Amino acid sequence: MPAVMEMIRGLAAFEKAEDKVEIQAERLVEDGFGSNPAFHCVLVCFGDEVAGFCLSWFRYSTWRGRLLYVEDLYVKEKFRGKGAGTALLEAEFQIAQNLEIPFIHLQVLDWNTTAIEFYKKYDGQFDAEWLNVLLPVPP
Repeated sequence: MPAVMEMIRGLAAFEKAEDKVEIQAERLVEDGFGSNPAFHCVLVCFGDEVAGFCLSWFRYSTWRGRLLYVEDLYVKEKFRGKGAGTALLEAEFQIAQNLEIPFIHLQVLDWNTTAIEFYKKYDGQFDAEWLNVLLPVPP
């Protein structure tokens, strides 16, 4: 999980939101490998170096049924354009196919034109109608 934490910090820096990362590697271990895993994670490596990661979890839609939700897909800058993102997304497609899940759901920042173009190659359907809402749980 230290490599995943490095990826999470890299993504946060890319999104200019380093101060938003609150999770620690120990929590990732507990949440991903405990008795009730909350997510799964795929890494792509070039040689001995982790080049990128994709963290996803299962979601349920009352309209579509089971979905695979990609929380984060990130590739280090020096590995972009070398097929790492494709390998990660293809791994997620394989997971979805194996589990007979018809859709992968994800979000992309409106200014991340490189990612938007990447997802368009896969016939991504973009929905500008919905707003993201984060509700804090009261203490």
